Amino acid sequence: MADGTSLTAIAEEKSVPSSFIRDEDERPKVAHNQFSNEIPVISLAGIEEDDGRREEICKKIVEVCEDWGIFQVVDHGIDSKLLSDMSRLSRDFFALPPEEKLHYNMAGGIANTRGGFSVSSHLQGETVQDWRELYIYYTYPINSRDYSRWPEKPQDLREVTEQYSEKVWDLARKLLEVLSEAMGLEKEALSKSCVEMEQRVVVNFYPKCAEPDLVLGLKRHTDPVTITLLLQDGVGGLQATRDNGETWITVPPVEGAFVVNLGDHAHYVSNGRFKSADHQAVVNSDCSRLSIAAFHNPTPEAVVYPLKVGEGEEPVLKEPMTFKDLYWGKMHQYIELARLKKLAKDQARQHALGR
Repeated sequence: MADGTSLTAIAEEKSVPSSFIRDEDERPKVAHNQFSNEIPVISLAGIEEDDGRREEICKKIVEVCEDWGIFQVVDHGIDSKLLSDMSRLSRDFFALPPEEKLHYNMAGGIANTRGGFSVSSHLQGETVQDWRELYIYYTYPINSRDYSRWPEKPQDLREVTEQYSEKVWDLARKLLEVLSEAMGLEKEALSKSCVEMEQRVVVNFYPKCAEPDLVLGLKRHTDPVTITLLLQDGVGGLQATRDNGETWITVPPVEGAFVVNLGDHAHYVSNGRFKSADHQAVVNSDCSRLSIAAFHNPTPEAVVYPLKVGEGEEPVLKEPMTFKDLYWGKMHQYIELARLKKLAKDQARQHALGR
């Protein structure tokens, strides 16, 4: 379906196509608007000052990174108008007729393109699709930007996306400085471990769904990257777990806030000290939801290995690996696990019919 139409074209139907229906063990356990206050909201006001306020902020960030790997930040210095413009124009894009969105279709998969539109995911070989449309922009390094793959409509979207990516880039580097200092390293240590840090801005649009209890907007996962900054609207749907999926909480939307997720790269280079946020997105039957994720990760050939191993500790990685191997190994693992699960399910069904 991802190659020939858009999800919004079928979202008004009264039932969900079978390609989106999750197995019972993967379906949502908590509603999109059943919010929890377990994820802290941290004000960054004063983080540039070399006084007690900076130390206090850094302590809060480090504590939650060791506990959850996910938190929210406010007073981050990015203009609220830029955030609202980015959200508004992105929604306007997804409201375009399917044929206009499909002009930028990534039918060949992410490895064969430099960004664009897709349904569900950039991965080929999925057995169950996510209930979302998405648009991927390659934004850093600057020479990775292929503006022919950035939408011409609505007007100003290209310019606003460029401004947005630059501001979020600066904020991500600022947060990585805090984590580097917490590890007892120089401020630039985490950024330098990326060699030449890359950024992708991924805009997720989750249409309303007639049967939200059967689907996921975005399957459970951890990000393979270093750090992700997510801007979400007021609807709600981002969920996190820290007990391997036994219990889930819904992260409450906070106007003007960014949700910060640490990824697998941060987990490994911190020698397991910082958690990689385990999360998913759920949908609802009342309204659509929009979120904008800015992923920051190493260059493909950057070496992934703990930057510091404490006395008496063992490294969490037996051998160094490249980020390319980390990333694609994880993507292929997702596909293979889903394939094996489907195979076992089909075999069980055939066995039952053969009785």
